[in-house]
Amino acid sequence: MKTAMTSMERVLAALSHQEPDRVPLLLLFSLYGARELNMPVKDYFSDAELVIKTQLALQEKYQSDCLYTFSYAAIETEAFGGEVLFAEDGPPNAGAPLIDDLDTIPSLTRPELGNSPGLQRILTVTRGLKQAVGDSIPIIGVVMSPFSLPVMQLGFESYLELIYFKPELFKQLMALNSAFCVQWANAQLAAGATAICYFNPLASPTIIDKATYLKTGYPLDCQTLAKINGPTATHLASGLTLPVLDEIIASKTALLGFGVEDDVVALKARAGHRIALLGNLNGIEMVNWSPEQTRSTVKKLIRQAGVGGGFLLADSHGEIPYQVPPAVLATIADTVAEWGQYPLKWIGANHDAS
Repeated sequence: MKTAMTSMERVLAALSHQEPDRVPLLLLFSLYGARELNMPVKDYFSDAELVIKTQLALQEKYQSDCLYTFSYAAIETEAFGGEVLFAEDGPPNAGAPLIDDLDTIPSLTRPELGNSPGLQRILTVTRGLKQAVGDSIPIIGVVMSPFSLPVMQLGFESYLELIYFKPELFKQLMALNSAFCVQWANAQLAAGATAICYFNPLASPTIIDKATYLKTGYPLDCQTLAKINGPTATHLASGLTLPVLDEIIASKTALLGFGVEDDVVALKARAGHRIALLGNLNGIEMVNWSPEQTRSTVKKLIRQAGVGGGFLLADSHGEIPYQVPPAVLATIADTVAEWGQYPLKWIGANHDAS
């Protein structure tokens, strides 16, 4: 057993494809804080100081190796002037599309960060967490990729029309979204975030065919990521990642969040030391896991991806669902603590990763 590390040391070792003291566990808590406090999601997210305290309490309770400033994806379209619909026990969603006429795209302007109460709350949370933990625990900020954000800005059907039939307007919206994404990411880094999670579900062939993505979204992603002043993790929000693995690696991101449909063994082998992997517990199924199923699933994932470092255990979507029982999270943490200690001698040199 190795000398105990801080969460920051543990994560950095894994990202460097070294074996830390144990497999890093990244439980990505956002609206789960509202469940923890038994209060409405909207009220929870409206109180930055409460979010700070709850993030710290959840990290300590489950020995997670990160703090997560994400609240809800629609906070970005909210900054553009869009509506947010809050649910009692689920993530807030974007309301009606912000843009109902594609020809009005040229009149859309980039939000001023200082004029968005939601974005300012995120920055307040980030600064508060940084003040509390310094460099001992990674603080993960979040942005939506400029290529994926239009699903909320336009609606999916209108966005497909934009991609395939209105290339000039597509370029204009991408330029605007990219500038906003870079500004928002760098503001979070300046406030104390350690790294930025770059959510990009449309990069996955689960959502859009690879040829279209490579022609439209991929060059934009590479350009946008290059302007973010800190490390990034690209997350496809449960989408299939293996078919676009090489392209994501070439975009210079440090970490890939992979989905439940991915072949973990094949992904680990193909990734090699080129990129670290984050995933891929099924948050939906997790709601009904027994203790035995939880332990078995976590052990299998460690067996498949943990040897040699380069692996951080998390859910596959980038957010622990509200409905997951605390007992399941505690069993995940206990299993990682027991079976994730390096070196992973219980696996053996000739382990069957499947």
